[in-house]
Amino acid sequence: MESKNTNSTHEIRKTVDLYLSRWKLILFFVILALGIAFAYLRYTTYQYQASATIKIKDDKQSQKLPSISEMSKGSLFSDGNSKINDEIEVITSRSIISNVVRKLDLNIGYYHQGKIKEQELYDNPPIKLNFFANDSIIHQVDTTMYIKIKSQSEFLVFKDDGKSILDRDDTDGQLFSFGDRIKTGFGDMVIVPNINKYQPQIGSNLKITISPISTLVNKYQNLIATTVEKESTVIKLWLNDNIASRAVDILNEIIRQYNNDVILDKEEVIKVTSDFINNRLELVFKELEEVDFSAEQIQKRNNLTALGSQANIYLESEKQNEFQISSTANTIQLIDYLQDELKENNKRSDLLPSNIGIDDPNIAQVTRSHNELVAQRDKILKNSSEKNPVVINLNNQIDALKQNLGSSLESMKRTSQITLNSLNREDARIRGQLYTAPTKQRQLRDIERQQGIKESLYMFLLEKREESAISLGMFTPNAKVIDAAYTDFSPVAPNKMLTYLGALLFGFAIPIGFVFLKDMLDTKIYDKEDLLSTLKIPYIGDIPQTSKKTRLIDKVDYSPKAESFRILRSNIDFLLKDHNTRAKKIFITSTRAQEGKSHTSTNLASSISFSEKSVLLIEMDIRVPKVMQYLNERPSSQIGLSDFLADKSIAPDQIVTKLKNNNFLDVIAAGTIPPNPSELLINDRVAELFSYFDEKYDYIIVDASAVGLVSDTLLIAKYADMFIYVVSADNIDKRHLVAVAKPLYEDHRLPKMNLLLNGTNFDKKGYGYGYGYGDNPENKKKWYQFT
Repeated sequence: MESKNTNSTHEIRKTVDLYLSRWKLILFFVILALGIAFAYLRYTTYQYQASATIKIKDDKQSQKLPSISEMSKGSLFSDGNSKINDEIEVITSRSIISNVVRKLDLNIGYYHQGKIKEQELYDNPPIKLNFFANDSIIHQVDTTMYIKIKSQSEFLVFKDDGKSILDRDDTDGQLFSFGDRIKTGFGDMVIVPNINKYQPQIGSNLKITISPISTLVNKYQNLIATTVEKESTVIKLWLNDNIASRAVDILNEIIRQYNNDVILDKEEVIKVTSDFINNRLELVFKELEEVDFSAEQIQKRNNLTALGSQANIYLESEKQNEFQISSTANTIQLIDYLQDELKENNKRSDLLPSNIGIDDPNIAQVTRSHNELVAQRDKILKNSSEKNPVVINLNNQIDALKQNLGSSLESMKRTSQITLNSLNREDARIRGQLYTAPTKQRQLRDIERQQGIKESLYMFLLEKREESAISLGMFTPNAKVIDAAYTDFSPVAPNKMLTYLGALLFGFAIPIGFVFLKDMLDTKIYDKEDLLSTLKIPYIGDIPQTSKKTRLIDKVDYSPKAESFRILRSNIDFLLKDHNTRAKKIFITSTRAQEGKSHTSTNLASSISFSEKSVLLIEMDIRVPKVMQYLNERPSSQIGLSDFLADKSIAPDQIVTKLKNNNFLDVIAAGTIPPNPSELLINDRVAELFSYFDEKYDYIIVDASAVGLVSDTLLIAKYADMFIYVVSADNIDKRHLVAVAKPLYEDHRLPKMNLLLNGTNFDKKGYGYGYGYGDNPENKKKWYQFT
């Protein structure tokens, strides 16, 4: 368990060191990302939020408590919540938004053009446009104009050809004076300075856009958001815009337009009722004139001028009976009028007059329900069509109410007619008792009775007309403003904190992701852990990377490279401590060329010789020899190893080269490069060579061929006491290394095979350790470097 924890801690530390070694790259991307975020926040267009709160009033809501049956059908406010949603649809309807756009002239935008960005001038536009064309034409125009102020009285107008005004010469524009009539494709217009506001500055560049109303309606319909609590009549409106004051103006104007729309709907019902009463007043007035004229003619013909003396003949019962006859006849007449209106209402409007004096609660309730459904249908038709299922459903309900109302009126009329007939019979019985009254007097009384009926009906209609006129101006807005539109003028988008945080995360993510991806896809060997995780082969040491100028180590050398070869020398002695023969034969090989095999052989032989041990360095890579090149020496004779193997007459001592500056190190050069190296290496002369020098030297270092390229090394592997398998850091692919080295170790084809990592660069992967002591400059790190 402790070993697993140690390995886990080591892996974490290794990963941390990997990213710390790339701190400059990470810091560069972080600074770059923060710079981009700063530039974005400096030149972007900010969004501001305005909000308003209103409460929807329901003037038609009954004040009585709901019945048990009504409560059992659902929540007390379940129907009210759907009505609120209907009102929200009306508030955000195209007709309301269109009126707002027209009222605030939102289709015309004024912009001041700068070198980098343009600023919209909503509150204080320096100029104003006046059009000669109709609004219906202007509201469909989609164009852009560029204006440059030349003086307090003159300006240049540029065509919209896709080029910014900053990229144009003054010769490209047409010169006008303020107040001149300018001809355009959509009609003439006049540009004047906006007095008492921001005065146009000389040299300023302005951009004017005229957009279609429909485009802006679609835009603001999508921007306006509404929220309403469950079972509540309070609605909150939200709007985000790049100009805070404009967002406030739009929300306030939406509320005003909504209230105006509701009041107009209510006034339309009153107007229909007033028109109905006025039409009936004209008819009753004509009928009253006819009755008055008939009474006048009867009195003239019969000389009935002293009627006061006959007043006693009328009994009190007759007065009461006549009052009932008048009231019943009045009701029948009103029913006729309402039936006529019900038949002819399709010619004008579906709305029916209400509260005209018919004393029947059922008819009054049906009429009120009918008008409510008509008003609801008309609201929906403003933003829909007759084919809407809701409209069809409402029309069906309206027709059903009309049929119900017609049946009720007909039933009431029959009842009233029966009552009237009964009263007339009673009146005839009373008049029969008045046998002393002349027939002419009774005729006059009939006329006077008709006259009284017409007069009472006329006065009643006048009263109702006054009531309608008074109620016409008494309607209150449907939406009560709880909080008028308000904004704190603080931008809601983009959020500075989130932008910088996102930039910071983005700045870290790119380089860290790059390092992670590069490390994940990297199949090369860099350190001991990489090598041992790839191959389960004994590890003998590593050689740090140095400059090409310091290929060979010196006898007095405290560099990391020299220390690494001293450690390698010690490790070899430890592994070969039970060696029985005189010379310790150490073979150096690798997977392929350019891995530092010859470099390792040369420096290892030098390091051992510095300890005053006799060393023979054999250049057995006769295909590509490099040992003498590393030693910067020339062979003492023209013959070498290949010549010895090919010519039996050559003695072993003849091919040995004595180094002038090192008495303990001798070298056998490769000699003439043969055409058949493999055939030479299976020669018995190889065994003779090792047998001869075995007693003469303490160590024999063999620079063998790369086992991944040729089979030469495998032919002489049996003579080795130890194989050092050189692996070049940051050079060889793990897959290639596993394919070559693993089978050799598992099949024991290379005796005492040990791995040596050459050219390690610990700073490259961000982890590692140093060699050496003293004040070697290679051991020092700058203050800005991570180890």
